[in-house]
Amino acid sequence: MSEKKNRLFYILGSFFIANALLAEFVGIKIFSLEKTLGLTPLNLTIFGIENLAFNLTAGTLLWPVVFIMTDIINEYFGRRGVRFLSFTAAGLILYAFIMVYFSIGLTPSSFWIERTSDAGTLNMDLAFNTIFGQGMWIIAGSLTAFLIGQLVDVTVFHFLKSKTGNSKIWLRATGSTLVSQFVDSFVVLFIAFYFGAGWSITLVLAIGAVNYIYKFVIAILLTPALYLVHYFVDLYLGKETAYKLMADATEK
Repeated sequence: MSEKKNRLFYILGSFFIANALLAEFVGIKIFSLEKTLGLTPLNLTIFGIENLAFNLTAGTLLWPVVFIMTDIINEYFGRRGVRFLSFTAAGLILYAFIMVYFSIGLTPSSFWIERTSDAGTLNMDLAFNTIFGQGMWIIAGSLTAFLIGQLVDVTVFHFLKSKTGNSKIWLRATGSTLVSQFVDSFVVLFIAFYFGAGWSITLVLAIGAVNYIYKFVIAILLTPALYLVHYFVDLYLGKETAYKLMADATEK
């Protein structure tokens, strides 16, 4: 049992951390959800802010996966497992950003600076610095929102599990994700753009609302994935071992 348990924690934890890191770095790209799907962008008005559409960071494609992993780890390894991986991920993300800023400060080789492409001549050093040189407020907001969101998720998850036991996986997993994603959506905007860029409170609330609508829908749509992952975990561990882990996780 111990070997399978450790291997499962390693696999889930590795996937959790890898997605968290990737979400931070691809998040610099803003994409149009509607245009990607071949649809006309919406023209929403929220809190008096007009012409809003689903212009999202590419990181939003990966964060729902992180929260699913959070719920699965929560299910089998409890609060301590989630907290350990959350702080590990945050530490590695911070380390990665430090290394990126160190890389930005390196003097580029002259032959590498200019690159000719179909789009014209590119300044590779400028492109590298622009893409990876996220502002300190954005980094601080993202890391803070991630940690707060994870702590909220684990708290709500175990509160709901104490009420439902091992039944109603969808309620505790999706419910905790919806609450934590709500917190995450607004914390990052308040720190990065309200305090860091001087956005108005109404603009922060409007953008946060658009982001949360997307996350809400995705969380609901991904609910079947939770059952699929549960099925394969139970198949790997065996029903008896899986239920014992779940029972132990409730106490941790």
